[in-house]
Amino acid sequence: MKLIMRIGFALLAAVALFSAGHGAAQNQFGMPKTIIHAVTIKWKEGTSEADEQKVIEGVKEMAAKIPGIKNVWLKSTRVQPQDFHAAFVIEFADRAAADLYAEHPAHEEWLKIYMPIREASRSVQVTNE
Repeated sequence: MKLIMRIGFALLAAVALFSAGHGAAQNQFGMPKTIIHAVTIKWKEGTSEADEQKVIEGVKEMAAKIPGIKNVWLKSTRVQPQDFHAAFVIEFADRAAADLYAEHPAHEEWLKIYMPIREASRSVQVTNE
């Protein structure tokens, strides 16, 4: 009887280890209801790196002043289309925050440094709502 119990426990332990490993190997991800605003930028020819950096740092400064902005991403690792130079992403708590951003005075001030050196940009907003 002891042998049967040992075999049973061993099988149970093996199943538990397999299940734990299988569950850990599965990709875990969330589907938040926030809104992501992604922008790619093509600078005008002759734009200085200092001016480019001022725009990107300005996104962080602007985000600190606008309610409902949860996160920002400022360092581009790959930008498409290929002739574009920079990108940033802003995460809004909800639609109201995204709408506020578009009309907020801090955004209007940021546009004053952004628009003179921007040749083109592409933007998209994405959510799971």
